[in-house]
Amino acid sequence: MSSKIKDIPASERPRERFIKYGRENLKTSELISIILNTGTKDKSVLELSNNIINSIKDISQLKDMTLNKLKKIDGIGEVKAIKLLSAIELGKRVYYDKNWSKIKLNTIEKVYEYMKSEFNDSKQECFYALYLDTKKNLIEKKLLFKGTLNKSIVHPREIFKNAYLLSASSIICVHNHPSGDSTPSKDDIILTNSLVDIGKIQGVQIIDHIIIGNDYYSFYENGNI
Repeated sequence: MSSKIKDIPASERPRERFIKYGRENLKTSELISIILNTGTKDKSVLELSNNIINSIKDISQLKDMTLNKLKKIDGIGEVKAIKLLSAIELGKRVYYDKNWSKIKLNTIEKVYEYMKSEFNDSKQECFYALYLDTKKNLIEKKLLFKGTLNKSIVHPREIFKNAYLLSASSIICVHNHPSGDSTPSKDDIILTNSLVDIGKIQGVQIIDHIIIGNDYYSFYENGNI
């Protein structure tokens, strides 16, 4: 039988250490324990936290965790997985996204690293537009459409309307293929060509259209824009 939080001296419990020493001085396992709140019948909350940590190579991989991955860890059910993912997402919104918006999205690799976590566990196609200024700094990211498993209905007017409202100079389109195959479909090619043509008329350049699956496909990188 594992030890419980109540068996740990009060001064050494994660919450008490948080109050006494501050959040920056807690171990990662202690921070996760506070989020999870309770253990299970057979495992203490600290053991569950260590199970999560032992399932990854380093702390940075937590941002790419999915519901299904967490649920495969011994002792982690859906409720605890949702709590942890919610905390991770909140941290991304407070810090990660804010810092990304300060850098240039001027390479395909940067766009891929910025966007790939948006599609974790997604069973639908999701279409995003990244609006950039003249120096390729991100102005805003917008989720414009969600489709079925294999089709996303995209209206060019919505894409360009937001560009005007944000005074964007250029746009990078990004969507996913839930199948994992990032090869563009016939509809993807038709849509991309249409957006590029409209962008030339409207004076808002479509820099790239990136499809994310198990890897990524860039229309620009492949000479199709």
